[in-house]
Amino acid sequence: MFESKYSKVLTAILIIVIVAILGLLGFLGYDYYQNYVVTKDTSDFVDNFQGEVSDGTSTEDTQNPSEDENAGANPFDQIKDANTSSGSSQKQMYKGFGVLGTMEIPTTNFKYPILEKVTKKSIETAVAFLYGTGINEAGNSVIIGHNYRNGLFFSNNKKLNIGDKIYITDNNGKKLIYTIYNKFETTPEDTSFYQRDTGGKPEVTLSTCTDDSSARLIICAKAE
Repeated sequence: MFESKYSKVLTAILIIVIVAILGLLGFLGYDYYQNYVVTKDTSDFVDNFQGEVSDGTSTEDTQNPSEDENAGANPFDQIKDANTSSGSSQKQMYKGFGVLGTMEIPTTNFKYPILEKVTKKSIETAVAFLYGTGINEAGNSVIIGHNYRNGLFFSNNKKLNIGDKIYITDNNGKKLIYTIYNKFETTPEDTSFYQRDTGGKPEVTLSTCTDDSSARLIICAKAE
């Protein structure tokens, strides 16, 4: 009698463990698949990026249809530059968002488009331009991205070190190599590094959350 009840308890525990393991494997499998799809999509886009495409007409600054509903949304509580652009060329689009250029970081196998606007949805899609003079332009440009701690977006920025290279291609097809010269953590409210003397050269600043989301990890790099 006692052994029968004991066997039933063990069987129930075994079933619960098996279900838990299957659930965990399913979650890990889905996460891996999602990471693979996002990484492949962004890598393919970067590999085929051609910059702006002239259509012979004048166009207004490209807007994402969902922009209004996300206006002012900024998970990092940082101010956004109000730079706009127009001209006779049409920006390439990535999943409904205008693209300013692409970024590659060989150290972390990073290949992503740089989206032109920061919204809740845009930074769930790629990294985005937050503030500055413009991609590959003289002065500092701040680019932000999420740290999901799973390899996507800026999750691997903590692995970057001084001397590592960042490659940025703009809409004119110009590709510059940036060398990381500073890496530090700061508060979510700190914007003191946005405007700095770059000696008339292009610089880029990468901003993301630390793994525990308590601070911001900042990477500064200057063009060679």
